Amino acid sequence: MLMLVSLLVPPARAQTDYYNTSAGRPLRIEDASPVEYRGVELDLAPVRWEKSRDAANRWFLHPEVAVGVFPRTQLQIGVPVALVDERSSSATGVSGIEISALHALNAETSIPALALAAELMLPVGALGAEATYGTVKAIMTRTLRAARIHANAQVTLGPTVRDLEVNVGGLDVSRWLAGVAIDRTFPLRSFLLSVESFVEQPIRDGSTLEWNAGAGARVQLAPRWALDGGVGRRLTGDDQVWYVTLGSAYAVGLPW
Repeated sequence: MLMLVSLLVPPARAQTDYYNTSAGRPLRIEDASPVEYRGVELDLAPVRWEKSRDAANRWFLHPEVAVGVFPRTQLQIGVPVALVDERSSSATGVSGIEISALHALNAETSIPALALAAELMLPVGALGAEATYGTVKAIMTRTLRAARIHANAQVTLGPTVRDLEVNVGGLDVSRWLAGVAIDRTFPLRSFLLSVESFVEQPIRDGSTLEWNAGAGARVQLAPRWALDGGVGRRLTGDDQVWYVTLGSAYAVGLPW
């Protein structure tokens, strides 16, 4: 659908927001680029839908705002909401508050772009976790003639969950995660295609490694507005789900 939209949009000029991906928009693996200094990115209600083998449906709404507070540094706040529809019961509510920061260590030159990120998941809301979880992440982006390559590695600190899976904003809280994504950009159309593969160790006690694969697209429809979507599959693990994401972002500048 996004590819069809891109064909209907005239060639763009000086539009680059489609080029920089963030976690969940459209895929889990993100690039090393923060929001520009004094810029504001409003993620307008990105949605994630999961369908598990036991016919459970899970919907996640993850509105958030990212601000370029310093050069090469962004601060981001999100309030995820979840709707879990199991066979015998259902629940809806806030599933935490997410506060994160990302700092780019360098601009990409002869060496890849490198960035560090830190994130706190606070135990807020009816469907939030029972404890605070802290995550540190290392990000690398390398631009080649044919594509851009991104590598992410992260570790999460917090108590192990004994029974239920922890979900915050549609993203599993994992003990660790490592993965790679490859982007192909079409600058004259302000359009990006991306594929990813990553492995994670769930924070749930006794769980096995989970391999995931996905594909997504992002298109810039106006100088300040970008649309994205993706589809993926958890290939191994205890809960092998299909998932679909759809979101949009609106970029503005601070008034001072």
